[in-house]
Amino acid sequence: MRTLTNLNDPIFIPKDNYTLLDRFFLRLLADERNLPFAYLTLNISLTLIPVGILLFMPFITGWVWWSLVVVYYYFCHIRYKGPFGLMLHCVSHRPLFKKEYNWLNHYLPWVVAPFFGQSPETYFSHHIGMHHSENNLEDDKSSTMFYQRDSLRSFLKYLANFLFLGIFELVDYFKQKKRRSLMRRAITGEAVFFILCIGLWFVRWQAVVVVFIIPFLVTRIIQMIGNWTQHAFLDAADPGNPFKNSVTCINTKYNKKCWNDGYHASHHFRPAMHWTEHPTFFLKNLDKYSANQAIVFENIEFLGIFSLLMRKRYDKLATYFVNVNNAFSSDDEVIALLKERTQRIPLPVSA
Repeated sequence: MRTLTNLNDPIFIPKDNYTLLDRFFLRLLADERNLPFAYLTLNISLTLIPVGILLFMPFITGWVWWSLVVVYYYFCHIRYKGPFGLMLHCVSHRPLFKKEYNWLNHYLPWVVAPFFGQSPETYFSHHIGMHHSENNLEDDKSSTMFYQRDSLRSFLKYLANFLFLGIFELVDYFKQKKRRSLMRRAITGEAVFFILCIGLWFVRWQAVVVVFIIPFLVTRIIQMIGNWTQHAFLDAADPGNPFKNSVTCINTKYNKKCWNDGYHASHHFRPAMHWTEHPTFFLKNLDKYSANQAIVFENIEFLGIFSLLMRKRYDKLATYFVNVNNAFSSDDEVIALLKERTQRIPLPVSA
């Protein structure tokens, strides 16, 4: 176990001096705290997207084309995938641009997102329209409740269900809930993405595979690993309680790179909370975390937790566990709680 000593995850610190480009972006942005998003979007637009377009050019062949594949792989999967994916998450909850510039809010999901394998609108529809509405409970089609959450076999079932049935289950969910607008957005986004892939296949199929298909598969696998881990530890007696159904990761490089995404309990407690506010909320609400025996880890990210879970290394997980307010007396007590919280919650018996 670890004792909470300090918190070094990012918070908002106003700049003393703004550059000319800063001031230009601030006129457009709905929230000054999202200035880093404007620069990330600009960097992606000037690097990843041009390289992706060049891969479709017929005059680029041989070793030059393969060199661009390596460059594209670096930008898409190493440098930008995490920051972009979590930026898209943040702006799905809080629009990036002011109402008078609302048309700019379509740039990320419709222009940039496909280069990361994100079909337009489906992320918003799934995450905002279903996942947060249902809070990982029974009606959430991506719920982890009904799986043994330290089992690789269970995870593979979960992943396969999402990859092959996810969009159909999402559409059916919106149909059942009579949320036609979100249903149309999900269908349109998924359809446009694959129509684009089919059309460009006749231009250069190899580029379609590199630019769209591989990122699509990688992104959806990572999303499911993330959601699985974020909701791996559930209290069967109170699964809708965000402090008992969501993991918190503090003091990680991941939080600095991906906009405090480790604070998943506070995110489910208040989904529209700005990403810079989570560390302060955490410190102000330590009593809530300890009273609910919230699962808090330090210096480990979701992929690391997932790896340890799949190997059932609860002893190792306990070494990263933060003993908030000294609520636990031993590692054995922590390990027992972690094992209890990963147990499959049976489907409710129909009346």
